[in-house]
Amino acid sequence: MRKLILALAATVAFAGSAFAEPVRISVGSYNLNNLPFPVAAGLGLYEKEGLEVTVENFASGGSKTLQALVAGSTDIAVGFYDHTIQMQSQNKAVVGFVQLARNSGLVLAGGKNAAFDPAKPETIKGAKIGITAPGSSSDFFVRYYLQRHSLSADDVSLIGVGSGSAAVAALEQGKVDLLVNYDPAATFIEAKGVGKILIDARSDEGAKEIYGGIYPTAVLYATQAYIDENPETIQKVTNATVKALAWMNTHSAEEIVEKLPKEFISGDRDTYVKAVQNAKPIFSVDGKFSETDTQTPLAVLKSFNEKVAAASIDLSKTYTNAFVDKVTDKTTN
Repeated sequence: MRKLILALAATVAFAGSAFAEPVRISVGSYNLNNLPFPVAAGLGLYEKEGLEVTVENFASGGSKTLQALVAGSTDIAVGFYDHTIQMQSQNKAVVGFVQLARNSGLVLAGGKNAAFDPAKPETIKGAKIGITAPGSSSDFFVRYYLQRHSLSADDVSLIGVGSGSAAVAALEQGKVDLLVNYDPAATFIEAKGVGKILIDARSDEGAKEIYGGIYPTAVLYATQAYIDENPETIQKVTNATVKALAWMNTHSAEEIVEKLPKEFISGDRDTYVKAVQNAKPIFSVDGKFSETDTQTPLAVLKSFNEKVAAASIDLSKTYTNAFVDKVTDKTTN
């Protein structure tokens, strides 16, 4: 993992320039929802904006990244949009300013001996379900599914197993019966013959089946205080990231993987390319937030998060399109 951190940091560093502007960006996970960030780094777009990016807390988990942001030990986080809603319920102003993944990207997969049948929701009772971590969006996914089918978290066992190869191994070894995770793990499960996908929220149709709407996930976010004090830095980061999204939309999965540090690629390369291809529909093409879509995670959180349910949430303060709207040139040249 240390090699991975150093590799990505080296990719984004604007080395040797006395005029480079330093910015610390924390990444909570290397699941594919966050892929536009390393793609922007691989294309050298942060460097072209005159930024020297230090990558921190890589793969430490979304909650740890959020803690680092609120504590002031990082400037910008690559994390999930629903964190901004949770923070507002705690009277903390955290704001998304570029949307990376417009949809969930989560799947629920069953191991070879899984007894769960989505057509009969009650068959999930007693299952050991792997999630990335407690309090994560994969945790929310399970809890909301259970609630919608008149079940509760007490009917199952929720086990944090991380993401990527570690999550796939947990399913393969029988440590969990079911697994809720993202690509590349989702693609690896079927490619390795470990199990099969039972519920797929990578598509708009699958997301609507689970959540009742589109569920935005990965975003770039920062505290409102940092945004107010550093609008030029935020704009530069936005410029680079929006250009990366536009580039990804017009290039193949193979070309996208070519731009990544080799250490970033999980498993065999061919399967990873397939995972990127499977995940492509979830990525934003322009970085903008949809007012309608932000309602979905709010509804999900309100269903089981007492603080969010009790708070008067103003969604307009959890995101801004102001910086994305100022990006006029989306070419990477």
